[in-house]
Amino acid sequence: MHLRNTLLCLSLAAGVLACSPQSADEAAKRPNFIIVLADDQGYGDLGVFGATDFKTPRIDRMAREGMRFTDFYAQTVCGPSRTALLTGSYPIRVAEYGNEKNSFPYVHEQEILLPRVLQEAGYATGMIGKVDITQRRRGFKPELNPVRRGFDYWFGVVGANDSGEVHWVYRNEERIQESAGVNDLTRRYTDEALNFIRSNKDKPFFLYIAHTMPHVVLGVTEPFKGRSERGLYGDVIEELDASTGEIVDLLGDLGLDRNTIVVYTSDNGPWSNHSLPQYTGAITEHAGSCGPLRGAKGTTWEGGIRVPTVMWGPEYIPAGTETSEVATTMDLLPTFIEMAGAKLPTDRTLDGRDIAPIMLGEPGAKSPHEAFYYYRETRLDAVRSDKWKLVFPRPSLDESDWLLSRGGAFLGEYREPVGVLSLYNLEADIGETTDIADQYPEVVQRLTALADQARSELGDYNRLGTGVRFFEEGPKWPRRQQWMQQ
Repeated sequence: MHLRNTLLCLSLAAGVLACSPQSADEAAKRPNFIIVLADDQGYGDLGVFGATDFKTPRIDRMAREGMRFTDFYAQTVCGPSRTALLTGSYPIRVAEYGNEKNSFPYVHEQEILLPRVLQEAGYATGMIGKVDITQRRRGFKPELNPVRRGFDYWFGVVGANDSGEVHWVYRNEERIQESAGVNDLTRRYTDEALNFIRSNKDKPFFLYIAHTMPHVVLGVTEPFKGRSERGLYGDVIEELDASTGEIVDLLGDLGLDRNTIVVYTSDNGPWSNHSLPQYTGAITEHAGSCGPLRGAKGTTWEGGIRVPTVMWGPEYIPAGTETSEVATTMDLLPTFIEMAGAKLPTDRTLDGRDIAPIMLGEPGAKSPHEAFYYYRETRLDAVRSDKWKLVFPRPSLDESDWLLSRGGAFLGEYREPVGVLSLYNLEADIGETTDIADQYPEVVQRLTALADQARSELGDYNRLGTGVRFFEEGPKWPRRQQWMQQ
């Protein structure tokens, strides 16, 4: 188990263990884990990532006391992103009901989720907020309720708030509201999170807070209305920041701050005029900022999939640090399981890797990923290795292609095709403005080979990978097969 306090206790010169009783007790404890997942918060939408027209003092402080991850990746949209986080796998690999592959994933009950492993290792497990791995209300079977998937407690909703309200509010397996407004959702989630921490302060716990905000349609409580220079979006982020601060404060009050790791991140990039054309004219009030990145939610440009991330844990994560090593939401599953002293599933392939050496600031720690693959659902759009990103040509999407690519909800950024194989140096060109493929043919060749490996194991829009999981008999990706026969 990676415990910085254990290492600090050792005095090799004296040849004895030189810990106080308190630090020895702390070293024996397994860390608590909290993931705070914002919904559609852009890369530039924290103070420590460049925001200037609203304030995020609490998360900024977490960064000063912890680590800022500048090259941290999620997925392009909500459901696939949650699927990756909870399964530790690329969504294209994950089994769904009916052997389908859906824009809103229908994650099969035989998939093993992070809370299940921690629960079996003796952790109290809680979820607050939005599920979105069950085809929302269309496919919400009782067996897919979070309390049947490894969570001891759940308060939240099944899907998104696109209509200006949320539907089907649950506490565990009881549907307590058919619909609810969005203005007080962050407050309700915060209160539930605080109560879970208080109730489980004497045991190791894992808490997953999947916020509804700042997904459109936005809502904020009265104390935060009009507080920022950014309008409603800025107000919403300031409330998320205050909520996270309340959680950190409670950890301190309960004496849990030295034994808890908190991860603040987002599920994908922000809305834009392109990804949500029906909001054109009002989008500046509802959409975030990608900062220096190109693209937005629903795209595999950096702005759609690279997310602002801060990790905090005073006894584990060195203060005032940052890393540009590539890491992903998929990595949280193996990292937490390893740190908890639990065992990873051995009957399936996972794509996440243990990033504890990076989190703990071990000298020379490098990304465990030789490559990161930019899937827009089933279509492989790009691959990154080290500082290099190779983007593959693609046509402008039409309705028939959508049946293959499963990207129909967010076509805006894809109406303009990518005409040629393009290479970007993300270290020197974070905005993906200059194609340098002609200058580095050997890099193009190496990344193309890595992409071919992914197409073989994970697949692409026009082929099944050898490593994709299925738990049912019958056709694999049946709608794709139907399209191919037309």
